[in-house]
Amino acid sequence: MTGPDKARLAVDIGGTFTDIVLERPGAPRLTAKLLTTHQQPGEAVLAGIRDVLRRAELQPADLGLIIHGTTLATNALIERRGAVTALLTTEGHRDALEMAHEDRFEQYDIMIDRPAPLVPRYLRLPVRERLDRNGGIRIPLDEASVEAALPVLDENAVESVAIGYLHAFVNPEHEQRTAELLRAARPDLSITLASEVCPEIREFERLSTACANAYVRPLMARYLERLAQQLAELGIRCPFLLMTSGGGLTTLETASRFPIRLVESGPAGGAILAREVARQAGMDRVLSFDMGGTTAKLCLIDGFEPLTSRSFEVDRVYRFKKGSGLPVRIPVIEMVEIGAGGGSIARVDSLKRIQVGPESAGSEPGPAAYGRGGERPAVTDADLCLGRVVKDRFAGGAFALDAGASERAIQADVADPLELDTRTAAHGIAEVVDENMAAAARAHAAEFGLDIGSRDMIAFGGAAPLHAARLGEKLGVRRIIVPAQAGVGSAVGFLLAPVAYEVVRSRQQHLEQLEPERLNELFDEMREEALAVVRQGTASEALVETRHAYMRYVGQGHEIAVPLPEGPYRESDREVFREAFADAYRALYGRTIAGVGIEALSWTLSIAEKTPAAEKAAPDRPARSRGGSEPVAHGEQPLWDPERLRADTAAVYLRGELAADCRISGPALITEDQTTTVVSAGFVATVDAGGNLILERKPAQGNEDHD
Repeated sequence: MTGPDKARLAVDIGGTFTDIVLERPGAPRLTAKLLTTHQQPGEAVLAGIRDVLRRAELQPADLGLIIHGTTLATNALIERRGAVTALLTTEGHRDALEMAHEDRFEQYDIMIDRPAPLVPRYLRLPVRERLDRNGGIRIPLDEASVEAALPVLDENAVESVAIGYLHAFVNPEHEQRTAELLRAARPDLSITLASEVCPEIREFERLSTACANAYVRPLMARYLERLAQQLAELGIRCPFLLMTSGGGLTTLETASRFPIRLVESGPAGGAILAREVARQAGMDRVLSFDMGGTTAKLCLIDGFEPLTSRSFEVDRVYRFKKGSGLPVRIPVIEMVEIGAGGGSIARVDSLKRIQVGPESAGSEPGPAAYGRGGERPAVTDADLCLGRVVKDRFAGGAFALDAGASERAIQADVADPLELDTRTAAHGIAEVVDENMAAAARAHAAEFGLDIGSRDMIAFGGAAPLHAARLGEKLGVRRIIVPAQAGVGSAVGFLLAPVAYEVVRSRQQHLEQLEPERLNELFDEMREEALAVVRQGTASEALVETRHAYMRYVGQGHEIAVPLPEGPYRESDREVFREAFADAYRALYGRTIAGVGIEALSWTLSIAEKTPAAEKAAPDRPARSRGGSEPVAHGEQPLWDPERLRADTAAVYLRGELAADCRISGPALITEDQTTTVVSAGFVATVDAGGNLILERKPAQGNEDHD
């Protein structure tokens, strides 16, 4: 895929900033952070690539690999600016997309409303056909009803079509024939088959996923094609891989066909970084905290692996509650994401409460401090007023911050309505956003029956190191790690990710009636499909295959993921499957249920490139001997203490100058090109041999005399 002497480059497009990381063998990583150019996202990407190549004195031909993650698909779904999309579905079932399921995400609110379907009812077109649950044809496909949809597509300027028939995940024949008819009649249509993008049981989730893929596919296909063309014009000819929501890399072709798998690709890179940092530090229970310009993402990592899932909700609209978003069935790293970033806008509601987010100032116009026309206060404005930001070094000094503009915005929108001074209002904004993130972390952990206080935290992203200490105080976390290049952490994570692909098939089988030969054939088919994708991205023979069954007790409504041993399987493996299910069920619920049958609904197989430990680049700081000279401060500034409600004097240190094992007692600020770490009065910061900043709680005041 890429030669050992070639440089590798990662690009992460976020809602506010575009991050670039260049990795060269035996040399420090180079990074760049630019404001995202939303109208033409490729502009910031190309500008960042040119910048790091110039600083590294490299030519475009010296690049061996580019890895890209983006929030463009996510934002298109949230902002409803995808293609005009139609759905062709089984006659009598076009309203399944709107009826959803019977679950209520808020039991006592009779006014709750689910997100509107991406496809309006007049574009959900019925087709006469019917398959039974085993894929048998009950009613042959009526091709005339497919042709009858064409005038509707033309009248409404439909650009993309999703095809989703009942039980087509077992037998895709009707969906495939419908696609043939549409392509012959309208060659320019973008077509998504539910049986390809989500070949799983449960029609609502399958249709929702297919419609979401169809909705963003034209936008993403055009963007990726244009970016690949621009890279080629720049002289870059190396492989171009995309980060997926499941934590693996995939090819440009696959990403263009299934762009829904790119949703949450940026946050997935952050989780990969946190996993590697945890593995190197030997921390097996971790809270990953990623805060950028638009959102904050929190992820639990146990046993050096993040929690994963096969379902995800885009844009939870009701207090971020599970069930209030748009469901998609894709492999995803399990995390909670809330509208809490540096650009999140603060306001005072009708009850005189400070509210922060989810609305964001983004990069245009950005927080008031950016001086780009923004007049509403954002979290970055509050951080600047509280002394958490070293304004002359923000984003590597790429542009100066206007503290006066921040103060005026906070005064007008928050301080005056609440009759507060500017500093107190800024404190209120920061406390609200930090408490929102703490509440999200607690709720996410409770959802999985896990705790927070006994975990270590890994903080990265441009805004996370500013808020990590305070968030740690709220959650009871005693140790925080801020990794090297934390400000561009997700992009660094892209460089640590393997080429990988996961395939799923729904084949419902009772364990007692399990047919090993058919199961082996199914896994052989899945392996062939996964390998076809993985081989486009890597020639490595070091591949790891992982299998899961999604199983439940007969009569239950939902299944759990059960890891399976490698095949081929025999009759005797029924007992192995039974024990594996019992272990997984007991781990989740603390018990098993005797005398009840077990069934499997779906089977997954993933193939991933085996990646070595992340030690491919030199440390980002000068080599300094352990126990070297005391750190030298480069000035000082007032830093607000949220516990004592006063400003203390904090020394400012340059992270690149800190030696291993140096010790900095808070309050202090440790700044680097892309972020600043706030060491509050309750923490002590040290640097480990890998260049990570370690923040640890100081002993309680009453115990200091007994140490």
